[in-house]
Amino acid sequence: MKETGTGGFGVDADSPSTGFRTGSDAAERAVLVGVDLGRSGQAARFHASRAVVPIAREGEVRPHDMANSAFPREDFRTQPGQDQDEPVAAGLLAAAAPTGPVPRSFITGLDADESLAEFRELVASAGAVVVAEVMQRRSRLDPATLIGAGKVEEIAGVAASQEADLVLFDHDLSPTQLRNLEAALPCRVLDRTQLILDIFARHARTREGQLQVELAQLEYMLPRLAGKGKAMSQLGGGIGTRGPGETKLETDRRRIQSRIDHLKGALDAVRRVRKQQRQRREAVPVPTVALVGYTNAGKSTLFNKLTGAGVLASSRMFATLDPKLRAIELPSRRKVLLSDTVGFIRNLPHTLVTSFRATLEEVAQAEVLLHVRDAASVYGEEQKTQVEKVLGELDSLAKPRLEVLNKIDLLNEDERGGLLARARSQPGEVAVSAQTGEGVDDLLKAIDAALHSDPLVEAELRVPQLEGGVLAAIEAGMVVHSREYEGDSVLLQVSGPASLMGRLRQYRVQGSQLS
Repeated sequence: MKETGTGGFGVDADSPSTGFRTGSDAAERAVLVGVDLGRSGQAARFHASRAVVPIAREGEVRPHDMANSAFPREDFRTQPGQDQDEPVAAGLLAAAAPTGPVPRSFITGLDADESLAEFRELVASAGAVVVAEVMQRRSRLDPATLIGAGKVEEIAGVAASQEADLVLFDHDLSPTQLRNLEAALPCRVLDRTQLILDIFARHARTREGQLQVELAQLEYMLPRLAGKGKAMSQLGGGIGTRGPGETKLETDRRRIQSRIDHLKGALDAVRRVRKQQRQRREAVPVPTVALVGYTNAGKSTLFNKLTGAGVLASSRMFATLDPKLRAIELPSRRKVLLSDTVGFIRNLPHTLVTSFRATLEEVAQAEVLLHVRDAASVYGEEQKTQVEKVLGELDSLAKPRLEVLNKIDLLNEDERGGLLARARSQPGEVAVSAQTGEGVDDLLKAIDAALHSDPLVEAELRVPQLEGGVLAAIEAGMVVHSREYEGDSVLLQVSGPASLMGRLRQYRVQGSQLS
């Protein structure tokens, strides 16, 4: 075994690959395979046999160069009269649904083409070049290979002719399916979870993030270890060896399990440190507000607009993983801590949710959640459902939540006007553009109204002019509605957090009521 450069933990040749190759500047050539359970019967068989999408090789000029770009819907079908034996490219994307009966959530969610478009963005974030895509349409998934023996043979020819480095499936593969596909195809095979884990490994920068990614990779790898023949057998030592001892496969499993236990212990230490940090923050009543949302919804851009932090904001999925915490001031002069966490995605691997629990605890501890949604996305409701699913796993679904409809600058005038009218009429919704800053003031006011841990109160204070420190604290932490000078004192009508007002109780005018 060996340590990997991204914090991963690799095993030797016969182990399943856990991601993309490193150390080479050349982008890997990817084959994407998709399975659509929405069709059945003769139509499904017709489209399944002709759903290969060729993509130009490097340097080859074609009328519609579609590598790493959105495919027009009509490009998924071979035109009448086209020679089915002409060369095709080497990438296949599997937008497969769960085995067995198709659940209602799958039917009402993304269809196969939409799922493929989202998966293509994940592949681009991983740095691969898509050279072809195949959409397999069938009534049920094959338990041995996911897509059937005939389609596997077709994909093998595509991958070989285009010199593909890997075949990617937009569906989780069982250990049996992964082994069968790796045996039948001439290149490496990765499923959706492996791809997401690789992206996380590439983008993890802090020690905490690297530990969490490595733990998720090992927990995914452990049941998928495989070996071949005598290469995985080790003889027992000593005089008169009586038979094979512990196999290499068993040794790898034991060592990986030992590493998993070590990582869990390290992450427990991370949780203890985070708990201590929260306890120190709780000593001063500063509430936390957490940004959550689908990946690429604009959370980091909004975080930068609210805090001026200047963190990385990229259009690529999962560009930022490590949590960030910054203080911001609300219109009431109250201070809050704004937390930015990792984005969610459809079918987020459970191993990631478990491994990143130390990071996602900021969500569980927040007083208010800001659910950032892409208002320009046609899949907004499906994305909202997926975010709420992950929040449910974190026991945070019942927390106070503001729906932040972001990217309104990308809407046309009619759509934008309708969305703004809806946000004004719906409590708990705010329309913003993190790029232009439109609506940010309304968002800050909405956060102010949603906080309850340190409520706003109004009072009348009389402060001697010689108490410069007290007057400075009032100016910095409260909203001054009126100010009158009476002799050596200043009479102030103020509103501010109850915690600060309590410390100024001696200056409250007799008879005035806190409200």
